[in-house]
Amino acid sequence: MTRGDASATTDRNAWVRAAVERFEGPLARYAYRIVGEMESARDIVQETFLKLCGQDRERVEPHLAEWLFTVCRNRALDVLRKEKRVNRSSEPEFSLSIVPASDPDPSDGQEQRDELERVLRMMALLPESQQEVIRLRFQEGFSYQEISRITGLSVSNVGYLLHVGLKSLRGRLGASQGEAASSSQHA
Repeated sequence: MTRGDASATTDRNAWVRAAVERFEGPLARYAYRIVGEMESARDIVQETFLKLCGQDRERVEPHLAEWLFTVCRNRALDVLRKEKRVNRSSEPEFSLSIVPASDPDPSDGQEQRDELERVLRMMALLPESQQEVIRLRFQEGFSYQEISRITGLSVSNVGYLLHVGLKSLRGRLGASQGEAASSSQHA
């Protein structure tokens, strides 16, 4: 192995390590939301990074996050098909330690944690396609174009799903807020 080859290998390893550090958690949350099992989600993420090791860095690096989420999504859907678990009605309850992008700050108030839990419960009532685009947009920070490439949906369909999902979520949260205020007034 020449000095140039060793340097290229070291650079590649550092690149992959940096990608694992940055994206392992978000990819695990994403895969978990699709397959509903944390162990399967971790396996999917591991396979995603193994696939990254075999890719041409110059080709993948400009859109690394998008590439990783696309590979992860495709692998998760393959796992679902193989396990014949296409019916999502047996989806597990939300686990707040898995869903948020980062652990809640202990200094944040209980009210903020309660509000997050309420939003997540309401979001679970949305169709899976709306949940997915909302998470990719607001939890992972992807643009409509990136979400389109990750999911295979058109950009306009992504926009539509986001609009309808957020409108529904706002309506449900408003109705839930109204019920809470009404019940506290009657108490």
